[in-house]
Amino acid sequence: MPTASATVEIAGSGLAELTCAWLLLARGHRVRLRSPEPAAGPRPLLLNELTLDLLHSLWGCEPLVDCHRLTHRQVCWGSGDDAIGQRLPQPAAVVDGARLTEHLLGRLAARHPDVLSETPGPPRWTVTAAGSSGHWTAGRRHLLAGEALLAPGADEATARLVCTELAWLHLTPLGGGRALLQAMIPGPAARPTELLERLLAGSALAPALRHAPQTAVAIPAAPRLHRTPAVPGRILVGAGAIRYDPLSGTGTAQALRTAVLAAASLHAMATGAPQGPLCTYYTSRLRTAFHAHLATCARLYPQAFASPAWQHEMDACRRRAPLLRGDGDR
Repeated sequence: MPTASATVEIAGSGLAELTCAWLLLARGHRVRLRSPEPAAGPRPLLLNELTLDLLHSLWGCEPLVDCHRLTHRQVCWGSGDDAIGQRLPQPAAVVDGARLTEHLLGRLAARHPDVLSETPGPPRWTVTAAGSSGHWTAGRRHLLAGEALLAPGADEATARLVCTELAWLHLTPLGGGRALLQAMIPGPAARPTELLERLLAGSALAPALRHAPQTAVAIPAAPRLHRTPAVPGRILVGAGAIRYDPLSGTGTAQALRTAVLAAASLHAMATGAPQGPLCTYYTSRLRTAFHAHLATCARLYPQAFASPAWQHEMDACRRRAPLLRGDGDR
């Protein structure tokens, strides 16, 4: 138990916010949830084995509900004679992110029913994933996403990644003959459904689906970091603080790590450590992780795309590095 406790408001019900609340309560802090209702609508998440282990270690239970298990990942990165293809054993699970957070919220409320009650007095800290303006964004790429039916006999235990001249595409079996098709492109898309259909038709994934997704959305997906994820009175976690390129496959794990670091920082402040240096430390840890992620993107994307359309994205990853060392904004 800490020698002093903080009153912390958790503004949101995402995976990072709920995990931060769970960890703070375990250390004896007063926590209240604002807007505890999980977001509506399915959100398929592909969780690799390391992320599953991290979830289990943090929550002390098997956190998955109605998941679809995968056993392999097949990757063909690049095009033409230079393409590198591999099929690797890679256990993973596909879970509805909305149902997962609903399950964890129920576990949290059952163990600590007071989190849903009003705590007297203003909170000392607010934890949220709802980042305000003030981000560094490395590029302008978008992710197209839509669901479709798998072709008869298609492998439902293997996730597949392939490249075309303009995009990389990822096919994730969801179970029950359904699949999520995603395509990363180097900019916005005016007609995402039509573009996703064309990209699928020109890829090696086309035979795996009965047809292209009937509807698709385009989501901004370039790596992004909040300039000041921690200031006295507020800590940003999850995608509000840092967002990785979906290619990394570690977005959920990174969101959980921000929750762990935020909870540790808040606990240290509540027990007497100065706020300013800890906020600086939190920010520097996220900047270091973001810098390493951009370096990975800058190395991987040129291996797959010779198209001039992708040059902006590669340059954006390289240009952001000086900003993360504190050389100014430009």
